[in-house]
Amino acid sequence: MSSPILVTGATQRIGLAIAENLLNKNQSVIITYRSKKPSINELSKNGAAVIHADFSTSEGISNFVATLKTQTSSLRAIIHNASDWAQETDNEDVNALFIRMMQIHANAPYQINLACKSMLLKNETRFSDIIHMTDFVQEKGSNKHIAYAASKAALHNLTLSFAKLYAPKVKVNSIAPALVMFNDWDDDAYRLKSKKKMLLENVPGAQEAVKAVEYLLASDYVNGQVLHLNGGRHLK
Repeated sequence: MSSPILVTGATQRIGLAIAENLLNKNQSVIITYRSKKPSINELSKNGAAVIHADFSTSEGISNFVATLKTQTSSLRAIIHNASDWAQETDNEDVNALFIRMMQIHANAPYQINLACKSMLLKNETRFSDIIHMTDFVQEKGSNKHIAYAASKAALHNLTLSFAKLYAPKVKVNSIAPALVMFNDWDDDAYRLKSKKKMLLENVPGAQEAVKAVEYLLASDYVNGQVLHLNGGRHLK
């Protein structure tokens, strides 16, 4: 059995699609979840190891790392997908909001990457990988999700630093999606308006992120890069 791939926040949307695809390819997978969802039972039934983790606190990160090290001594890859899309208008305590966004999107990947260095180096394939799921707003900013956007920009910068630190054994890249999938409750007017923001006028679904992950895992030469999934939105 190959070294497992760790996918954080893998119980819904993009993270779930990535984990399911890896399992379908008979890849050993470890997933994390913050809140229990029905998908956990299905992922577990299909062979995933499941770890509860709350990355919003330093204690939660430390507890997760300790648990992970009881599950495996090596990792083929880490895919940092755990996220929280909070915004200023819903939070009166903006200081707490900023700290939370930085904790989940930057500090947690930072600490996990450092703690798992030896595990990535023990992987027997030619390369190991770290993939950070960032966001289109890391370069554009956001007037509704200011702290969120700043934390994703910090995660992008971590991509550059860890790519330097862990070369040549570990490739470190990020994937920066704009809107790639709708929620079930999004109405037709919202969907049409959203599609018009992209030059390709398309919202392709989670499989676009799955294909991006597959590409980065298979690559022998991509390192310290951002793979943009935005349908040309940056040119609008």
